[in-house]
Amino acid sequence: MSRLVITKGQDGKLCGLDPAGQRAYGRFKAAVAALRPGETLGFTFRLPRSPKHHAFFFLKLQRLLERTEAFTELDKLRAWLTMGAGYADFVPGMDGQPNAIPRSLEFDSMDEADFAELHRAVDAFLWTLHAQAVLWPALDANQRWACMESFFGEFER
Repeated sequence: MSRLVITKGQDGKLCGLDPAGQRAYGRFKAAVAALRPGETLGFTFRLPRSPKHHAFFFLKLQRLLERTEAFTELDKLRAWLTMGAGYADFVPGMDGQPNAIPRSLEFDSMDEADFAELHRAVDAFLWTLHAQAVLWPALDANQRWACMESFFGEFER
């Protein structure tokens, strides 16, 4: 598989990042130009992770940690939210029952598109009655909902 890193040059046009990238970009453009009607060309791309988005996500986790007594460590809250968002692998436990193992959020292991989807899924999970009951078990459903509205209100743009 060819690897291609492109950038926008000073002239405003796309080009390879370096000489090897320029050659790879030339091959890509040639492959696109050579397509005949009905032929296909598949490719994948990776959007570099946004440091600002990464920092914003972890700021939200820190603020949530400050609002709940259910978790006292950021890593455990992050793991729980990651699993709740469905970003986990399931492996058999010692009793044969499936156990969720949260996937890594390591900066280089996820591109921006995947990280944005995880962030959206975590936010959606937080609005579930289950998540709210875990975060604020001593409150009734209406109070929990108000806590979540207050939490998300802190981050409205």
